[in-house]
Amino acid sequence: MKIRTFLIGSFLFLLVYFGEIAFSFSDKSSQEKSIPSNEKMPISYRLTNNLSAYESMQDFDKQVNEFMKTWNIVGATVAIVKDEKLIYTKGFGYADIENNKKVEPRHLFRIASVSKLITAVAIMKLIEENKLSLTDAVFGENGILNDTKYLNIKDKRVKYITIEQLLNHTSGFTNRGGDPMFMNLYIAKKTNKDLPISNESIIQYVLQNKKLDYNPGRKSVYSNFGYTVLGKVIEKVTNTSYESYVTTQILNPIGIYDMHLGKSRLEDLYENEVKYYGLKNERKTYSSIEPNKKVEKYYGGNSLESLEAAGAWVTSSAELAKFLVYIDGHKKRSDILSSESIQKMTNIKKGMRPYGWSGLDANNTWWRTGTLSGTSALVKRQNDGITWVFIMNTTPKYGARFPKRINKAMITGLNTIKKWPGYDLFEYKESKPNQNKLFTFN
Repeated sequence: MKIRTFLIGSFLFLLVYFGEIAFSFSDKSSQEKSIPSNEKMPISYRLTNNLSAYESMQDFDKQVNEFMKTWNIVGATVAIVKDEKLIYTKGFGYADIENNKKVEPRHLFRIASVSKLITAVAIMKLIEENKLSLTDAVFGENGILNDTKYLNIKDKRVKYITIEQLLNHTSGFTNRGGDPMFMNLYIAKKTNKDLPISNESIIQYVLQNKKLDYNPGRKSVYSNFGYTVLGKVIEKVTNTSYESYVTTQILNPIGIYDMHLGKSRLEDLYENEVKYYGLKNERKTYSSIEPNKKVEKYYGGNSLESLEAAGAWVTSSAELAKFLVYIDGHKKRSDILSSESIQKMTNIKKGMRPYGWSGLDANNTWWRTGTLSGTSALVKRQNDGITWVFIMNTTPKYGARFPKRINKAMITGLNTIKKWPGYDLFEYKESKPNQNKLFTFN
């Protein structure tokens, strides 16, 4: 009996012991997926302005500073990639001028419609996974967004709108009568809803009250609304939030950990996000998210919460540059999309817009602009192996036309660089005490 009891006890001990080991390994696996390790620190947190302060870039720095002074830009961030290596990332001016905080690489900026490029990449990824097709209908009983709330449609042509037509702005939705993504107050009043209203409510309102300006596919007219709808398509197909899908399936796999959907109000900014600034003597406006409250236009006059997939991402220039490197079609790093998908995004018919990008030229240079109150951004993938990012935290004079001036200033600055660094700041780790030589040049 004693031997039997001993054997049973030993067996139970071993069962519990190995069970705990098995559980601990299983638990470790799940934790590694959900808890960021030290290796998942955003690259921008490892970098400082000093790492990009070298003699061959002094004329470039001077050009950026002069540009900011000319246009009264409070703060800006710049990143430059050469041959898919991050060779420069630096902040200029102030992230918070009231508290004398300078812009550093870790600071996040709103990127406005550059967000559309992120959304387009997410859509193309789902197409590669056979979860979507460019020819899929979006609305109606047989469409992707066939929820009851989206079935009350005034213009029956809407049922023929496809994923591709939303991507290249040929859906037939236009801004005649105003851009619905900036009409939160009006739509809330018309639908008898309290602020803030959701983008679902905006979509419902447009479907129920607006007619298309032209037949789907006939011509290309820019539409923030169309890209907001694409965000809802992503949510429907993946059964998760738009931000969650982009973060876990697009950004994290390529080492981007500090890119997020932004918030409208000052008190809701991320800890490392810059403050935003307007034009001189710019008047306050009624909030799009809080009833009967006047605010600075860049702190609630436009609702980032409803823009979402069309224009709400915030990021550092370094991480945005890293995103661009993985969709640039070059060979030194494996892109997150197939070459066929990248070609579809950048191979357009005459009179049509590319998927996600603002434009491209015959020399295989691609660019994307973004402008909102409090920010203007331009990213450019050149055909010579140079890719760059410029983002600022100040409302630009000339609005959506301002990125042309950014482009001119950046090209002038880049032409002053005679010697390019040979290192890659994407791979930078803090140097050890005995590492005297950190960088090389070519």
